[in-house]
Amino acid sequence: MYSAIRGIYENGTLTLLEPAPTPEKSDVLVTFLQEGTHKITPAKKRVLGGLRHLGGRIPDDFNAPLDDLKDYM
Repeated sequence: MYSAIRGIYENGTLTLLEPAPTPEKSDVLVTFLQEGTHKITPAKKRVLGGLRHLGGRIPDDFNAPLDDLKDYM
């Protein structure tokens, strides 16, 4: 299985920006990107209600039993 994680190589040192997919010893393949393509932006944290601007909302009866399942309750 192949996994790709981001990192920065600087002055002979490779720093991983994400945890390695395995704690065990494994072979790796390092690919160097062209100069200027290594702009790293941190992942944004998810915010509760982050899709509210799209007009979605949870209905008041969200947790109410479904009529389709009446026979099983």
